[in-house]
Amino acid sequence: MRWLDLAVIGVYLAGITWFGVRFRSSQKSLKDYFLGGKTAPWWAIALSIVSAETSTLTVIGTPPLAFQGNFAFLQLVLGYLLARVVIAALFLPAYFRGELFTAYQLIRSRFGERARKLTAATFLVLRALAEGVRVFAISIVISIVLGTGQVASIAVILCLTLIYTYEGGMTAVIWTDVIQMALYISGAVFSLIAILTQIPGGWAHVAATGAALGKFQVFDFRLGPASEFFARPYSFWAGVLGGTFLTTASHGTEQLMVQRLLAARSEGQSRAALFASWVVVAGQFTLFLIIGACLFTLYSDRHWSAPSVPDSIYPQFVWSFLPPGAAGLIMAAILAAAMSNLSAALNSLASTTVVDFLRPLSPHAGSEQLWVLTARYATVFWGATLFVLALLARHWGGVLQAGLSIASVLYGSLLGVFLLGILTRRVGESSAIAGMAAGLAIMIYVRFATPIAFTWYVLIGTATTFAVGLMASLIFDRTGPRTR
Repeated sequence: MRWLDLAVIGVYLAGITWFGVRFRSSQKSLKDYFLGGKTAPWWAIALSIVSAETSTLTVIGTPPLAFQGNFAFLQLVLGYLLARVVIAALFLPAYFRGELFTAYQLIRSRFGERARKLTAATFLVLRALAEGVRVFAISIVISIVLGTGQVASIAVILCLTLIYTYEGGMTAVIWTDVIQMALYISGAVFSLIAILTQIPGGWAHVAATGAALGKFQVFDFRLGPASEFFARPYSFWAGVLGGTFLTTASHGTEQLMVQRLLAARSEGQSRAALFASWVVVAGQFTLFLIIGACLFTLYSDRHWSAPSVPDSIYPQFVWSFLPPGAAGLIMAAILAAAMSNLSAALNSLASTTVVDFLRPLSPHAGSEQLWVLTARYATVFWGATLFVLALLARHWGGVLQAGLSIASVLYGSLLGVFLLGILTRRVGESSAIAGMAAGLAIMIYVRFATPIAFTWYVLIGTATTFAVGLMASLIFDRTGPRTR
């Protein structure tokens, strides 16, 4: 029976790789390779944003939240919506004033080259570490399917994704994202139906069991002592405030997301893609939490012990209980989520490396084709780097919270310096760098020396960066407003 599932997975992996490679012929310039030539429609970019925003961490990391707790994670989604309003109002107009390839070119035009390189380097570190967790999450799925070790599993998925990202650039990333997004959402719906067929009484029994235990509780308005208030990651206050700052940073300052917004044909289409992506994100988080609640009911009814690795509960069920062919299709869907995010990360890491670090060294040297080749080599370099980081990520804890917390440590400094650039005119480059350094220092302390939940990290880091930048401007920028 497993051979049929393996055949389905093999056909999918070969097919999506072939599909992505077909876009090679359209990659004639850096604009084509990094922005898809600005030809993709808004709805495709919206699905690509969702794929980059969630990935395998959502597919295998969200069900355990409901299995072990409740639906409180959805409070973050409210912050995701508010953040999109902020980005549409403050960031998109700035990005579309000129032809930009990366978010950090905006920092250069406002502050200078040193600030550009610092923010770009911060992104490279942030995305590489967070992506290492996501690549490790992929290995959990592959090791279940193939019975291989995690090292071999990581190598397989990295190599296949690297092939079409190397060849097809951003165009391949966006259109493979569309296919993979449709596949893994369809797979999730199918697996939900399959789980319900295993539960006597179906959804009515799940609803009754979950309601009695508070599984469907979304909102937590408790305040309490500060030590408890800031230690809860999923409260209404942490969700709305923390979710707003987290998403404003990720979608407004991180190249992984900004690259998609810049790939739109116009500012209006970019805005449409941004808000449409929230509808899909809210729906898919709800779907995977419902799957977690259903799995809890199934395990409770049959008196099964929860798996030692909570993140494996959903893929393990799919592989063990779904009929031949269907299990392979849904496992392929989970791999689709992984590959879509991984390809996006490789392309954004390469674009920042080339545009913000390599090309400024010799801006007038070499043809566009030479720079496209350089971009491809940078893609390979980051593929190898992510392989090493994925091996290290095996020791970093649960994949969903590990990925979000790693990113949140650095997001605050990025968002703070972007807000200094957009909202102020007095603050100069040295002040912005001082603010960013202070934000990073504070967040390292908060992460390793306090019990504060990761949902507060971006707010704290942003406030520190912004405040220190303003205060430093009183020392470094006495000559008055500074613009470039």
